[in-house]
Amino acid sequence: MLAAKNKFGSWTLAAASYNMGMTGLAKQLERQKVENYYDILLNSETSRYVFRLMALKAIMEDPKAYGFHFREKDLYLPLQEQIFIADTTIADFADFAREFGITYKTLKFHNPWLRQNYLTVKAGKAYQIALPKKD
Repeated sequence: MLAAKNKFGSWTLAAASYNMGMTGLAKQLERQKVENYYDILLNSETSRYVFRLMALKAIMEDPKAYGFHFREKDLYLPLQEQIFIADTTIADFADFAREFGITYKTLKFHNPWLRQNYLTVKAGKAYQIALPKKD
């Protein structure tokens, strides 16, 4: 999203491009000869998307001002994790996850930076992989 913000110059245009695609937004900006999100006519889905994001940001910054009162018991606790040091190649993350008694989905949830189904570890390198902490 930072690349879109740098390209379009504002977070609102970046958010719109996240919803409709950078190319699609760039074409609409050029076609309509505008440079500002608030001056461009977009499809209703993208228009609603950006304003919903803005509303969510305002609510999250001051929930009580908008009638949201959270009790401590309603909040999620921080995830408890342990770190596994991977200093050798992991050929298959599904197999790796099963060795730790978790699913591939859980492994990816704790490690969104893992893009492939494997991890190549070069000699002398090591990676930290977060795993859910066992009680």
